[in-house]
Amino acid sequence: MSKPIVETKGLQVHFPLPTHFLSREKPVLHALNSVDVSIQPGESFCVVGESGCGKTTLGRAIIGLQTPTSGEVYFQDQRIDQMDEATRKPIRRDMQMVFQNPYASLNPRRNVFETLAEPIRHLMPEKSEAEVKAQVDAVLSATGCDLSWQRRLPHEFSGGQRQRIAIARALVTNPAFIVADEPISALDVSIQAQILNLLTDLQAERGLTYLFITHDLSVVEHFGTRVAVMYLGSVMELATAEDLFANPKHPYTRLLLEAIPKLEGGSFDKPRTPGELPDPVNPPPGCPFAPRCPMADAQCRSERPALRQLPQSVTQVACHHAE
Repeated sequence: MSKPIVETKGLQVHFPLPTHFLSREKPVLHALNSVDVSIQPGESFCVVGESGCGKTTLGRAIIGLQTPTSGEVYFQDQRIDQMDEATRKPIRRDMQMVFQNPYASLNPRRNVFETLAEPIRHLMPEKSEAEVKAQVDAVLSATGCDLSWQRRLPHEFSGGQRQRIAIARALVTNPAFIVADEPISALDVSIQAQILNLLTDLQAERGLTYLFITHDLSVVEHFGTRVAVMYLGSVMELATAEDLFANPKHPYTRLLLEAIPKLEGGSFDKPRTPGELPDPVNPPPGCPFAPRCPMADAQCRSERPALRQLPQSVTQVACHHAE
């Protein structure tokens, strides 16, 4: 296996919450808890889980939009989480992000050309205006956008067109790694397919590596290379997409797969697993999934399982009873 393009070691992100000035307690929201992942060059590494599990926080911590509380983040063998902004600036060319809401992530006062030209001017100051214009034209063509869009504002486009522009902005500096934070969740199903096909084509043409954040497992099955299943800030299972769907090892992964709507088989008629996501301010002492797990015992409720590789398998799972 080649060296990972992105790697995290013991990554933790905690958010202090506001308290009353007379209170002695200082509550902390545990968004990420000792997350270790490694992403290989050229793969589509998917992160799935319920809302509030830490998917977006993981992507933002890797890209540098969120400062980790502790742990390490590496990009191409360089530790980047402790870099100051000036040192990190050249690396930002190679790490870009596509946000979930294309309308909110585009400046409503700037036309398409200014939106795409700004990253080049900021991160590639050596480029002349002619080179900037040529680079903008090239990335618009690559993402299926019409060159006549350049003088128009974001509100003049449909949701799918805006997401293409957002993808073009992420690609305009020719990055090697892209964090895609639920880039299709706000789009119609027919447009979702177009955007996924576009991302797949761009990956093949440019050798891109994706961290793809989503809650839609049907997308993961067709788009993902490997999948990390997260729950309450921790990775519960890490497997190839093929192995995850064929033979899920963690009870939470099985719960997610059973929740996928099916035309046949009566998925809506199956009994639901009781319980809700625990409070991230006061997480349970043992396995975070123990309050909802049908297999949980005293060990699960008191001892937190480590993410470990199963014998004769590439799958990693955080469960005492995975075998």
